[in-house]
Amino acid sequence: MYTMTASPNTRSKRRKQLLSLSRYLTTLVPGSSAQHFQAGQVIFCQGDAANAVYYLRRGTVKLTAVSAAGREVAVGLLSAGDFFGEGCLVGQPKHKTTARAMDLTSLLVLKRKEMIRVLREERALSDRFILHMLKSKARLEEDLVVHLLNSIEKRLARALLQLASYGKKGRPKKIIPKISPNALAQMIGTNRGSVNIFMDKFRKLGYIDYKGGIRIDPSLLKVVLQD
Repeated sequence: MYTMTASPNTRSKRRKQLLSLSRYLTTLVPGSSAQHFQAGQVIFCQGDAANAVYYLRRGTVKLTAVSAAGREVAVGLLSAGDFFGEGCLVGQPKHKTTARAMDLTSLLVLKRKEMIRVLREERALSDRFILHMLKSKARLEEDLVVHLLNSIEKRLARALLQLASYGKKGRPKKIIPKISPNALAQMIGTNRGSVNIFMDKFRKLGYIDYKGGIRIDPSLLKVVLQD
């Protein structure tokens, strides 16, 4: 069977694109800036002017939204390598969510005009951004199915594994920042009492412990995979 392989020139071009992308996301150019946040600090608030796209270099960011009746819900959790704030690219004038750092967080902030420029001119970053958007769409669909069909126990286990970056490139985090039962309840659509019950169950089974944060044992995957 004949197998096509990339030519040396093609491989060299791909390496240069990857190096260029890596350099761009770790250095500053006109229209970009670096921002750093401590755990608990707000990056932007719901209703603030939306005029930039954020690239998460390091840390974890939680997105929440508050309804007109004052009910707050967790919309998503982001980790290193994710973009957010992209609504400004399609004319969204204000942020629909509040973004808050959950641990030490480092961001590259790209002004709207700069982001539009690099999407047009930088093929590697454009490909990376499109892949991010496709993954975000798939994750939203998966979250909806999980919420509608799975038990509270499975939803909680999945949320903890997501916080630990299971399913992403690189090694999962052994320890995640402490997160309140109320915040976990918002994320999975239940109440504080139910979260406390299952967190206690996970701890007794050895799936988690509370040494220096929340330590996630790989055995927690059993809860998600069980029928």
